[in-house]
Amino acid sequence: MSNHLHPRRAVYAPRGVVATTQPLAASAGLAVLRRGGNAVDAAIATAAALTVLQPGSNDIGSDLFALVWDGSQLHGLNGSGKSPALLTRDLVLDREPAARAAAALGGAQALAAQVMPARGWLPVTVPGAPAGWRDLHERFGSRPFAELFEDAVAYAEHGYPVSPTVAHHWDRAVEVVQAGLSGEEFTEWSRVFTYGGRAPRAGERFSNPDAARTLRSIAGTGAASFYRGELAEAMVAHAERTGGLLREADLAGHASLWVEPLSVRYRDHDVWELPPNGQGIAALQALGILDGFAAGGEEDLHRQIEAVKLGFADAHAYVGDPALVVQPPHWLDPGYLARRRARIGDRAVEHPPGDPARGGTVYLCTADADGLMVSLVQSNYMGFGSHVVVPGTGFSLQNRGAGFALAEGHPNAVGPGRRPFHTIIPGFLTRDGAAVGPFGVMGGHMQPQGHVQVVRSTVDDLLDPQAALDRPRWYWHTGLDVRLEPGLAHAADGLRRRGHEVRVVDEQGAFGYGQAIWRTPSGYVAGSEPRADGAAVGY
Repeated sequence: MSNHLHPRRAVYAPRGVVATTQPLAASAGLAVLRRGGNAVDAAIATAAALTVLQPGSNDIGSDLFALVWDGSQLHGLNGSGKSPALLTRDLVLDREPAARAAAALGGAQALAAQVMPARGWLPVTVPGAPAGWRDLHERFGSRPFAELFEDAVAYAEHGYPVSPTVAHHWDRAVEVVQAGLSGEEFTEWSRVFTYGGRAPRAGERFSNPDAARTLRSIAGTGAASFYRGELAEAMVAHAERTGGLLREADLAGHASLWVEPLSVRYRDHDVWELPPNGQGIAALQALGILDGFAAGGEEDLHRQIEAVKLGFADAHAYVGDPALVVQPPHWLDPGYLARRRARIGDRAVEHPPGDPARGGTVYLCTADADGLMVSLVQSNYMGFGSHVVVPGTGFSLQNRGAGFALAEGHPNAVGPGRRPFHTIIPGFLTRDGAAVGPFGVMGGHMQPQGHVQVVRSTVDDLLDPQAALDRPRWYWHTGLDVRLEPGLAHAADGLRRRGHEVRVVDEQGAFGYGQAIWRTPSGYVAGSEPRADGAAVGY
């Protein structure tokens, strides 16, 4: 159930702060800050702990994306992995009759979210999180790499009480397995992540000794064992035995990408996202469109929804692996955004993509006393990802290949050695070239929409990060379908008059989970999602 009727208080801290979706993970990051580590060290410690404490939303087999403010400029890390070299469209169609039937529809109807298999080996891509941790540390870290895994290893080895929101989603994952996941590739998942076929309950102690050994190996080798050593060998052996496609060369060839972040002007602030293959471009386009409207008034919420729909139309049409697809050069151009803005009228419509070429996730943020700040999102997708667990390793492999399209010629078309469309996006806000701070709202398709709502609450309404996160949210699902939290029920009739198909729902997880940290003259102010178990902690 959502918790917007019981808002939290913002956390003010003079030296440093960590905000994330699970309190014990936030404490792991804070412990690193207290020992003299910096914000990147704290982010890695928090991220590693989250794989143990919130395994349905992320795991060691995840991808990650990060934005790092070094005190004067922003750096972007794309820690997503590629598909195996053996993955082809024909192979998917041969193995999946349902995918073959859906692919015959062609065009937009054959997007991967509709037709790619979501579980098992076919959607598994190379996990990028372990390499991402290493690469962030090599460039910005200050404490020994292995030291950053101490709390994660301890929680995996000795156990921890499962928090309520985590327990709720874990139970839903068990239902997925019971509804029809069978085969040798799924056997280990039930052994590791259930108690005799059921999920751990809230407050019940859970441990994962296999994950503890895996984390020790990653910590001790700087992630080398994951891509070229014992862990890589175990993944490949299990894949070969149970029909998977991962091979030694896929893992050994993995590399993170340092990328230039993208930004758009919104009022007197700049909003930053990572470039494709993520969907951050949808949030930037929506905010660039909304910058041309005054905030407030009866039509305000309608315009927000339509702007988000326009952003998604382009993102779903054009985003692909940046190494293989030339991204449209002008999709943040003011003239192009003005043309897209002009499509917003008094009625809700379904928007086609424009032509910009002409012109289951966790989120965390950290900040330290020297002004270093991190915005990081990490995910295995769809709740425990593929549900494939390599025996003896204790972690689920992600299913990010479910983000591929089966439509031939699509920029995001399934194929070998490709990075798929990604939903996970870290955000960052600056003003006059100075950092305001990191923010993010996780939750698949909700993420760009959550970014738009948090930025507007911050910039237009001058709310602190906690108050911005406490606000009731809206969520555009598809077509004309819009969901509102109960706190926005008063807006339902007005939206219906404009043609939106509105439902008021109070569904756990439907409106995303966010965190944010803003810099202040005296330190930091932070907020953590009231709809989940998370915490912002500082010192």
